[in-house]
Amino acid sequence: MPDFRSMRRKRQQLSRDDCLRILAKATSGVFALLGDGDYPYAVPLSFAYAEGRIYFHSAPDGHKVDAVRRHDRASFCVVDQDEVHGKAYTTYYRSVIAFGRIRIVEDEAERLAAARLLGERYNPGHEDALQRELAKGLARMLVLCLDIEHMTGKEAIELTRRRQPQSVEEQA
Repeated sequence: MPDFRSMRRKRQQLSRDDCLRILAKATSGVFALLGDGDYPYAVPLSFAYAEGRIYFHSAPDGHKVDAVRRHDRASFCVVDQDEVHGKAYTTYYRSVIAFGRIRIVEDEAERLAAARLLGERYNPGHEDALQRELAKGLARMLVLCLDIEHMTGKEAIELTRRRQPQSVEEQA
């Protein structure tokens, strides 16, 4: 496993539980790969998280799939909050970045479980509709899995200050 950098501003680092809450709440993020000509390729995607893995669905061909087949390292960024404070020239942000190995899911049981996970996430409680969709489209759907090796979350210092009690020096 690669040596991942420590976060420079540790005070603003989110806990693992906070990162998981953000992944559970967010509906999309930006998936980053090494694309054509070794240029970074970043694409917004919907996703589902489960047990240290992030699942995506895809068409069987295209830039994203070609990049996955060429290089198995990727990252995925989710923005939980992005509140611009123009007069202060800052943004109150909160985000998570997951790094890991991306793979095309070949195992049929895992493919079905991931497709169900995605379906339930975006249209919960509609089992009949999900069954119809899976019967119609699962054979043509590619499922990708990012096995998370490292995950960090960070928030703006202003949000950190709201969540943490201030020391005597900071209150002055």
